[in-house]
Amino acid sequence: MLPPFDQWLSSTTASDVVVARHASDAGLARRRKQRLADLLATAKRGSRLYQPLLKDQDPAQVRLQDLPIMHKSDLMHRFGDWVTDPEIHLDELRSFMADRTRIGDPFLGRYVVWESSGSSGEPGIFIQDARAMAVYDALEAIRRPPLRPLQRLIDPFFLWERSVFVGATGGHFASTVSVERLRRLNPVLSRNLHSVSFLQPTDQLVAELNALAPTILSTYPSAAVLLAEEHLAGRLHIAPQEIWTGGETLSPVMRNFVQQTFGCPVSNSYGASEFLAMASECRCGMLHLNSDWVILEPVDEHGEPVPLDQHGATTLLTNLANHVQPLIRYDLGDSIAVQSQACKCGSRLPVIEVQGRADDTLRLGLPGAPSIRVLPLAVTTVLEDDAGLFDFQLVQQGACDLLLRTSLCGEAGNAALQRARQVLAAYLEQQGVTGVSIECRNAEPCRPERSGKIRRVIAL
Repeated sequence: MLPPFDQWLSSTTASDVVVARHASDAGLARRRKQRLADLLATAKRGSRLYQPLLKDQDPAQVRLQDLPIMHKSDLMHRFGDWVTDPEIHLDELRSFMADRTRIGDPFLGRYVVWESSGSSGEPGIFIQDARAMAVYDALEAIRRPPLRPLQRLIDPFFLWERSVFVGATGGHFASTVSVERLRRLNPVLSRNLHSVSFLQPTDQLVAELNALAPTILSTYPSAAVLLAEEHLAGRLHIAPQEIWTGGETLSPVMRNFVQQTFGCPVSNSYGASEFLAMASECRCGMLHLNSDWVILEPVDEHGEPVPLDQHGATTLLTNLANHVQPLIRYDLGDSIAVQSQACKCGSRLPVIEVQGRADDTLRLGLPGAPSIRVLPLAVTTVLEDDAGLFDFQLVQQGACDLLLRTSLCGEAGNAALQRARQVLAAYLEQQGVTGVSIECRNAEPCRPERSGKIRRVIAL
């Protein structure tokens, strides 16, 4: 069965995304106002969670700021009341997502489903219908700048490209599901569209990439740096023509290193499981918020708005495309600042600065032995998926000494840590790391960084 796709919705949405790219501030505001009213009307009609909040109110007149802030843990706890389709049941969703052979399959025959990481201590499950996917598709295809404009004129559908995504491929994660969806919807494209796991040992990852020889590489900034180091060492022989990154903070130093090593441009984007395509870079290298389809509110510790050019303690997200699972003033956890000055590229879409996830790549090895690099996202994926531990921080204390801590208390905390220690030790041994010592401590809450998120992997 094919994933949800509506040709008419996709065409009309893409047309509007093209027009809105050149819209005035007033034109963007009109789109936001109408789409917010439509979302609130759907929530009032179909979500038992929102019905009491919107009772006796005209959705077109509701002020977004008057609605309460929503948190992932609370929404997941009231999942059945939250969604607007009564046929969606959380236990059936969890059973569906426990089967990794069904990655990319439509849930109930009409929904794309993926899970988020537990970076805020609580994993989430997110459901997208054909309407939401049409929006994400259009924003990704149209707002992402062409790094090779002439090549895109010759090959607009990427038929001659060999595209490879490097990430966590063994679960129902947004990137993995999205790649599989594209493969199923485009049989011709699928022959040159691949996913490669970064959980495997680096030498195996390098060998697989050498065999695939991608012209377009899509991955996380930390993985891009690791691959650039492998290229400099003479082990990775690929020659990508463009590199797409996202999911972590991409510093100027990281960007320059990757660009100079591979000799090709790097394009960064900002997205999340809650909204795939929140912002894309323009030709000037600035991140532009897709404010015609998503509303981001930077707020302080008390939930009050912060001024332009100032980073908030967290950010509230309102997804104007997803009516199945209304995300309204949802605490995203990232710290962003909306810039007051317009971009030189001419777009009226707001420019944002993001302080997102910035975990460290570990370098482990006994004295005198070569160090082995372990990606932070690989560590978090293993601890979440295989050990079921979402509330943790891993700190490197020595060349081969790690501290794994959690705020969980008592016997439950001890049991969770011991399970995580076994899983992590087995994974590190698979990577070739020997002699590692893992100290465990429970009942130790971790302080968030300025970004509002906890650094989950900290190198020596």
